[in-house]
Amino acid sequence: MGKILSFTEFRTEILDDYKVAVASRECSLLGRREVLSGRGKFGIFGDGKELPQIAMAKAFKNGDFRSGYYRDQTFMMAIGVLTLEHFFAALYGHADINFEPMSGGRQMGGHFLTHSLDQNGNWLDMTKQPNSSADISCTAGQMPRLLGLAQASKIYRENKSINAEFFSDQGNEVAWGTIGDASTSEGVFFETINAAGVMQVPMVISVWDDSYGISVPKKYQTTKESISEVLQGFKKTNTDSGIEIFKVKGWDYAELVRVYQEAGKTAREQHIPILIHVEELTQQQGHSTSGSHERYKDRKRLKWEQEKDCNLALRNWILDNKIANEKELKEIEQRIQTLVKEAKNKAWNNYISELKYDQEVVLSLIDKVYEDSHNKAFITQKTDALKNIKAPTRKDILSAGRNVLYITNREKTPAYFDLKNWLAQYLNKMQEKYSAFLYSESKYSPLNISPIPPSYNENAEQVDGRVILRENFDALLKAYPQLHIFGEDCGKIGDVNQGLEGLQSKYGLERVSDTGIREATIVGQAIGMAMRGLKPIAEIQYLDYLTYALYTLSDDLACLHYRSSGRQKAPLIVRTRGHRLEGIFHAGSPIGGIINYVRGMYVLTPRNMTQAAGFYNTMLASDQPALIIESLNGYRIKEPIPNNLGQFKVQPGIVEVMKEGTDITVVSYGSTLRIVEKVALKLLQMDISLEVIDCQSILPFDTQHDIAKSVRKTNRLLIVDEDLPGGASAYILQQLIDEQKIFNALDCPPHTMSSKPHRTAYGTDGDYFSKPNEEDIFEKVVEIMNEVNPRAFPDIGLAPPF
Repeated sequence: MGKILSFTEFRTEILDDYKVAVASRECSLLGRREVLSGRGKFGIFGDGKELPQIAMAKAFKNGDFRSGYYRDQTFMMAIGVLTLEHFFAALYGHADINFEPMSGGRQMGGHFLTHSLDQNGNWLDMTKQPNSSADISCTAGQMPRLLGLAQASKIYRENKSINAEFFSDQGNEVAWGTIGDASTSEGVFFETINAAGVMQVPMVISVWDDSYGISVPKKYQTTKESISEVLQGFKKTNTDSGIEIFKVKGWDYAELVRVYQEAGKTAREQHIPILIHVEELTQQQGHSTSGSHERYKDRKRLKWEQEKDCNLALRNWILDNKIANEKELKEIEQRIQTLVKEAKNKAWNNYISELKYDQEVVLSLIDKVYEDSHNKAFITQKTDALKNIKAPTRKDILSAGRNVLYITNREKTPAYFDLKNWLAQYLNKMQEKYSAFLYSESKYSPLNISPIPPSYNENAEQVDGRVILRENFDALLKAYPQLHIFGEDCGKIGDVNQGLEGLQSKYGLERVSDTGIREATIVGQAIGMAMRGLKPIAEIQYLDYLTYALYTLSDDLACLHYRSSGRQKAPLIVRTRGHRLEGIFHAGSPIGGIINYVRGMYVLTPRNMTQAAGFYNTMLASDQPALIIESLNGYRIKEPIPNNLGQFKVQPGIVEVMKEGTDITVVSYGSTLRIVEKVALKLLQMDISLEVIDCQSILPFDTQHDIAKSVRKTNRLLIVDEDLPGGASAYILQQLIDEQKIFNALDCPPHTMSSKPHRTAYGTDGDYFSKPNEEDIFEKVVEIMNEVNPRAFPDIGLAPPF
């Protein structure tokens, strides 16, 4: 509590805490009823966790960050960023950020955040506000980013050359994590704990322990039924670094406040990670509105939970210590119940009034169509159905209007077109509410960065591709003091392919650093750091290993900007290397899977290291997260070294025509592109002219529709890649058919040529029999040309059936 208080001040503070606890509980109780009545779709609440969250809020300061858990409503109320109306607006899914500032209706209730950006994508001053990163539902998914949020404080404290304005006050911020006890069974929890102990960063993790994980008791979840006991080996000693561990009862108000004050002070001043195991908590209404806890808790447990209710414990403590009497507390409780009901009603009216207005508008437009229609009976069915809906949804409104269009499609009266135009505008407007901000839409978007070609000295030296990367990273580290590059083997040896050779000794252990083998938290580090204004490049050693971090990439990073409705961002780069070589676990090319998991990130596939360097330069100047996949077999291929390293830029979404041709458009990317280029030269001997196009980036894909222009010239298409069948090549074909409308330009069916549906077998010949090789591509092109002129291009007939 800090300074010494007078009794009046002390009394006021205690009663204010009680008011927050009562209001939060009343929100949980009313929220459940709103869901069961049909107004809310799903409810998951923080009842039973109120007291420790109030204690945590007392130790939380402006500039601090929360990375939490979907039961933290009391904490968010206590730090003043969640109002009662906001709580219910989220429950109703109000798709307007002005009413529901947590996500604009994109996340279910119980998922919280604060705004780090203004409406134009500019950073707000996070040192002057309490901060919360955007929650995710996936258990323990909040842990990896917590590591980076804490690490940022350490970096800002130790590196004074970084401009910390808006982001840090000398590294004095603490990252506060919260997690349910059962979720500590997840691997990323242990990854985070281990990494935090190694790195010694200022973070405090609270474990809310109510003895269950949904319906499963903790004896099936945790060894010794105690996460704090399990973690004793991580505990800090007088001689070894580690984590501090506190245990406290969740109903003991005074002790909770003391523990959180001590933990916050220690983490803030000494940069030590801390775990607070909050035991004997309850869950008054069960896990969620999808079921009842009476199904899995016996009468004894249910009775115990009523007796150990932390709100009841605080109430009794107030009475026992004569801070207030029974009458005063009842008056507080009744007043808060009234306030919560009023907030619920206001939030509902704000939500439903707009929908009712839209319902009336569409009904009036339909009435005008009805007047001149010969299908009055059918229209009446639709209007009566819509009129009878007391709480309409946008689906109801659009469905009724669109079905009336179908009924009157042949009448085409002026009223028909009025309805049609209104529906089109309404559909587009509403689609924006649910679809905007998947990618950066700010002035810092990579699409707004003009490309700058690499320039060369006369007789430029031919060097290994990895040297171009190294020299470019050197230029970037010089230009961006906030740039940090880290991953397995990145530091001392300069990565496994020497793209960072010597840079750790030049820039220090912190800026080019090694990490443990822990892919999920490598990415998590980068997320937290980027959310606090740093520019991280997180390296995942091989593309196959990205699967260990896919959960963090997909459920946190890729949708962060979207699920915050454009009010948070983490502009980081994930660096990796891929494309098939030898061996099952170092040879995947799962691009199709990746691009569907990480929508919201850019996925860039440069063919050589100069292009890769150009992408790094572009993305570091932008505010869009990206995955850059270097070609594993391209590090030793000679390339001329540019003289404008760190400055030239490649714009994502722009394809490049590598060779002009007239007979077939062949589309590829990455390592496979080099094979296609070789085949194109061979095919000239058979008078077959290939137009070879490098996609360069998969997300975004060919924003100028240059491939369609090529297909309209050649009238034939072959897509070649080394992903599995139905993977990236299927995505590229879908984009060309659906978005670029190439179908009518084709004289024969489009073809795809991908790898075999298995990983690359080990050994010299494994590569040849696992992915498209020169001969396969050659014969496939001849097969396609055979359809045009069988006599001129006899089918060779050896191409395997890809």
